Amino acid sequence: MKKHIPNCITCCNLISGCIAIAFAIVSDFQYAFIWIIIGAVFDFFDGMVARLLHVSSPIGKELDSLADVVTFGVAPSTIVFSQLGIMTYPSFCEPLRDYLPFIAFIMAAFSGLRLAKFNLDERQTLGFIGLPTPANALFWGSLILGIGDKLDSYPVALFFILAGILVSSYLLVAEIPMFALKFKQWKWKGNEIKFIFLLTCLPLLLIFGITAFAIIIAWYVVLSVIVMKKEKSNIG
Repeated sequence: MKKHIPNCITCCNLISGCIAIAFAIVSDFQYAFIWIIIGAVFDFFDGMVARLLHVSSPIGKELDSLADVVTFGVAPSTIVFSQLGIMTYPSFCEPLRDYLPFIAFIMAAFSGLRLAKFNLDERQTLGFIGLPTPANALFWGSLILGIGDKLDSYPVALFFILAGILVSSYLLVAEIPMFALKFKQWKWKGNEIKFIFLLTCLPLLLIFGITAFAIIIAWYVVLSVIVMKKEKSNIG
């Protein structure tokens, strides 16, 4: 019986993603974002439970990736798709209103590509190579929920969202090392970037509310790039 527990938790992640998609289709971004977060919680615990029960399996690994594609790939892409369908367009882009929203699903494709790559990449034991799919989902969910209504007032915001889709898709598969919040020891030395990141998250949440998640993810990417450049300069 216990060998099925982690897979049941993973299926709860998958179901959460499906519910998030349903809410995103009708532009209920609040509940779509909530269900993405619920899916992320299930995603966190399925691997932990599998390790605690010593029941890890290849099926569980594949099921986890399939669930993640739905919850952290298709769901945020659907949120962006819905946002692109209701926002104000510049007049010269208005004839493309029925087509441009579908560009959002490029992120879903790159999320799937990233997860397939992640399953085969043995370098990602202590960190990540490229932006994790949950982080990308939290970025878009919080951004659209936090300032989506304000974007309607600025037709030029269309181009920022379209550019953001392309940047996110690139970051998902980019060869950029991203630090993981795993601590082997709690000393400052060796964990400087992790502590700086965590210490800045709380004030951002207090100041910006729900939109802070998008800012935090962007800050995470910036810090990771800084660390990468610093390590390269040290090697050089």
